[in-house]
Amino acid sequence: MRVKQFLVLPKLPERIAPLQEMAQNLWYSWNWEIVRLFIRLDPEIWEECSQNPVEMLSRLPQQRLEEAAADEGFLASMDRVYVKFKSYHSSRKWFAEKHPDIKPGSVAYFSLEYGLDTGLPVYSGGLGVLSGDSLKAASDLGLPVVAVGLLYRYGYFRQFLSSDGWQQEKYEENDWYHMPVEPVKTENDEPLKVTVHLDGTPVRIQLWKVNVGVMPLYLLDTNIPENASKCREITSVLYGGDKDMRIRQEIILGVGGVKALRAMNIEPTIYHMNEGHAWFLTLERIRHLMQEKNLSFDEASQYIWPTTVFTTHTPVAAGNEKFDPVLVHRYLGKLISELGITWKEFLAIGRVIPGDETEPFCMTVAALKYSAFANGVSRLHGRVSRDMWHNIWPELPKEEVPITSVTNGVHTFSWISHDMKELYESYFGTRYQERPGELDVWRESFKIPDAELWRIHNRRRERLVFFARKQLKRQLARRGASQLQIARADQILDPQILTIGFARRFSTYKRGSLIFSDLDRLDKIINNQKYPVQILISGKAHPLDNPGKEIIKQIVTFASEERFRNRIIFLEDYDINVARYLVQGADVWLNNPRRPLEASGTSGMKAALNGAVHLSILDGWWDEGYKDETGFKIGNGEEYDNVETQDRLEAEMLYTTLEREVIPLFYERNEIGLPSKWIAKMKAAIHMAGEHYSTHRMAIDYTERFYLPAINAGRRLSENDFALTREVTGWMKRMSDSWDKIAIRNVDIPDIGGTLHVGQKFPIKIDVTLGEINPNDVTVEIVSGKLNSQEQILGYHPAAAALVGGDNGVYSFSGEVTCTESGRFGITARIIPKNENLPHTIKPKLISWW
Repeated sequence: MRVKQFLVLPKLPERIAPLQEMAQNLWYSWNWEIVRLFIRLDPEIWEECSQNPVEMLSRLPQQRLEEAAADEGFLASMDRVYVKFKSYHSSRKWFAEKHPDIKPGSVAYFSLEYGLDTGLPVYSGGLGVLSGDSLKAASDLGLPVVAVGLLYRYGYFRQFLSSDGWQQEKYEENDWYHMPVEPVKTENDEPLKVTVHLDGTPVRIQLWKVNVGVMPLYLLDTNIPENASKCREITSVLYGGDKDMRIRQEIILGVGGVKALRAMNIEPTIYHMNEGHAWFLTLERIRHLMQEKNLSFDEASQYIWPTTVFTTHTPVAAGNEKFDPVLVHRYLGKLISELGITWKEFLAIGRVIPGDETEPFCMTVAALKYSAFANGVSRLHGRVSRDMWHNIWPELPKEEVPITSVTNGVHTFSWISHDMKELYESYFGTRYQERPGELDVWRESFKIPDAELWRIHNRRRERLVFFARKQLKRQLARRGASQLQIARADQILDPQILTIGFARRFSTYKRGSLIFSDLDRLDKIINNQKYPVQILISGKAHPLDNPGKEIIKQIVTFASEERFRNRIIFLEDYDINVARYLVQGADVWLNNPRRPLEASGTSGMKAALNGAVHLSILDGWWDEGYKDETGFKIGNGEEYDNVETQDRLEAEMLYTTLEREVIPLFYERNEIGLPSKWIAKMKAAIHMAGEHYSTHRMAIDYTERFYLPAINAGRRLSENDFALTREVTGWMKRMSDSWDKIAIRNVDIPDIGGTLHVGQKFPIKIDVTLGEINPNDVTVEIVSGKLNSQEQILGYHPAAAALVGGDNGVYSFSGEVTCTESGRFGITARIIPKNENLPHTIKPKLISWW
């Protein structure tokens, strides 16, 4: 059956036409003024539409639209917002002021999910919300970024619980024509499409665009009539299906994403992969460079390496995406053959040990090998990642593995309550919104009067309690509860008492039930007559994660006990809207993962921006963010071999910290009835989060540390028909072919007697054999420092030695060593390649030690 399609749009009166324009831009998701306009039109429809303004405008009665067009007060408010909207788009932003010579679209950002707002459900949790927050910050700062993802027919699941607390999943189909997305069109006004071949079948991909402020996000959709049903299902569900589905999704994202950008005449200089899911984009980039620029595979690979950024989020090796080589060959065998390399050579790219034929193809390993810029998402996670992947560079000490860290952040304007925004504007001025790159403005938080901050926070706690009661009523009604039970929901929780928030994905390592380890002790804490406490919990488990579902069931069972019924509740169907209420209204934000399994975590940052005080294990971002004045810690960063011991000890620490530190401080009042010491922590938390843990700071870090060096490298390497790329590739081949002939023959240390003193200096002479390698192409480094019991040098900083003479492949280098601290002292030397045209030359197997 054939169906002729038409798109019917709401008929807005001309006077309120700006509403349609603003509804099609996710700018609304971080601007309360426009949200207030839509709520003013009809608050009930706004909620029924999941706060999606495009759908709302389509559902409003024509009469209501006409009334709004004749309402002078409404029109005045709309005009003010529209002026702000247009000004935001036309204003000169941070990046243009700093780097006016770099063109838009220079950076392509790839992610499997984006959490932008409740009304665009193409995300599951933390990774997606981080991606969404990153795009918003990129827009605020005017970064030259274009983003690519997938358009999921069903997105992630909606959660509801059975009467016994077991998680159930429901998938609701997304209606893209009533969401803030629009099809990308050709010059002939036809939907723009590209093709990717999978297992011999051409898969057509339609492109959609999401406007995120001034930044474009392009989403790829295979659910179109031209495709067979198996191909249409590729973009059906986020994180659903088996490995076969996952590899097809990731090929569409990577290969299809690069083709899509090219079809729109967007030619980024660099690509940023947010997790390894998108690594297949590398293959399409290589193919294009080989076919269109006449580069060899090695030359194309050499160009791609310094123009690729890779961010890893997974602190456990088993959690990184791996595929069976048979499955990879099924879908990519033809493309690999076009690249002119053998299948064995290709598989080596995705293996820690290239020759291990039992090892699967790991996307993270491939991404690390093809990215000159790689990072974890907190300082601790950077260390964990270096430990995890150091075997890719077996000759390097773990500390020097080329994986650094950029700590995650959150988009401040998306997560601060509108009450807090107004308060901040009163004391910060408009600079913190108009010039988000000037992070020092957050120091003004200490100037906010205690009484004002406490009054606003109390209001947000009240709103959280009222929201939780409304949500609980819906949950009870859906489960078929009696009217009496539903009515009782109005009596739960207390808007005046200490409120703890806990919300995240329910995975076992996050230990959602840790606070329930001793129910009798928890009872005494919760129901203390003088210092009562309440806890609001929310989160989803992956549909296939039964242990995670079991934790939710346990929590719901515990919370249903009479002693906890009015003090602990579980809010179903965790999403961005639920998260906002929680982080904006909680007094304490609880986080208790098993260290070091939390890569970063960002919910505590969102809560801190709203004045909540963080109580957490020293893991992820809190390992570097914690100070006595900004929050509370559970333990001292211990790591355990036995998880049962860890859980038991840290549950005890959690209870003790609550009883002795958190609760007494919250309820301590000064002579005018204010918790002044608690408010001091709130202000310190706001300053900390705003200045150090925003995506504005994070985006500036990525720009200055990765994007700009990568863009500059790409420019140089592509000039004169990639002449420098060809030259560097030849240089790298010569180095690789000749490296086994390199050796350090001797490290000559003068006779300095048996005892040295701190600060004493002495010369070092190093004799090396370089074979056919030019001495100007290597760096000879002196490595010195304190020794541990395993004869390993600790905490060193390599110092380059200077060439002093030699010929015929044998050379001498000299340098100086300073004894920096007392104790056993060690000295060694090493040789690494040197090339000023590359960001760094740390490559597997290209390092020689004495």
